[in-house]
Parts: sequence; structure tokens; C-alpha cells
Amino acid sequence: MIQVLQGDITTLDVDAIVNAANETLLGGGGVDGAIHRAAGPELLAECRSIGGCPTGQARITKGYNLPARHVIHTVGPVWKGGGQGEDTLLASAYRNSLELARSHRLTTIAFPAISTGVYGFPADRASHIAVDMIRRHAAGMTVTLVAFDDTAAQVLRQALT
Repeated sequence: MIQVLQGDITTLDVDAIVNAANETLLGGGGVDGAIHRAAGPELLAECRSIGGCPTGQARITKGYNLPARHVIHTVGPVWKGGGQGEDTLLASAYRNSLELARSHRLTTIAFPAISTGVYGFPADRASHIAVDMIRRHAAGMTVTLVAFDDTAAQVLRQALT
């Protein structure tokens, strides 16, 4: 099942929330910074021990002070016009996050709109990639696509149709 929710991903009581991280995994702006602030300093300490994450890949940590029991950190691509493998890398970020969730027997997962903030990926294009990967790789899972505002929620809902 795929659902769209407008709200704050850091407040969701799910098996895992996905963090739209940077390659260092050491926090940043947007969703990444919000997750690190809400989880507390233990998350940063665990992320330091991981040693980073390449674009398109995913890593898992505990959720610490979050209602979510785990955080799956994935690095989406920076949009460079669409001719440098951005679609493939974004699809990999979603697929690898879902495969990591499955390998840890997690069944409820929440995603932000990966790469659509400061990384500049067009939201409608990213939403279709997200929905396609979720439909292919999330059998038996409940997936929530979390939108920060009404405009983003509308784009996600449109991708589901």
C-alpha cells in the first residue's frame, strides 16, 4: 500500500523513515537536518562510524529519539539537467532503501521526496520514479510518501494515478 501524507516525517511512528542524506551522512539542511536534530546526537555518532554512503546507495541506523525505530539514509543525485544518469541514481536510492528495509524485516516505511529540495530534481519526475520503484519493490510493505507542503502532496498524489 502507498499513501501520501503532508506533514513532518520526524513525527511518524513507523519501522523506518528514510533520510534524504548527503554522502557524508553527517547531517545537513532540509529533511536531513530535521532528522538529525530530532534523533539526537547518537544518530550523528552512529553515522560517523559508517563512513559515508555513495549516491544511489542506502545505509541503516537506529532511530534513537525518533518515534521511528530505524533511519534508512539514502543519497539521491543532484539534478544536472537529466543527462548524467540522475533518473537511474534516484531509482537506485529508492530501490536500495526498500531492499534494506526488507532485509531487516521492516514493513512500514516513510519516504521524503528524495533529491527534490536543494538537489533540484524536478518534483513531478522524481515522484513518478519513486512510485514506480515502490510499486516494484515494496510488496507487503506500507509505504508513506511524506510531503512537506500541499504542492508537494499534490504532485505525489498525481504520480499515484
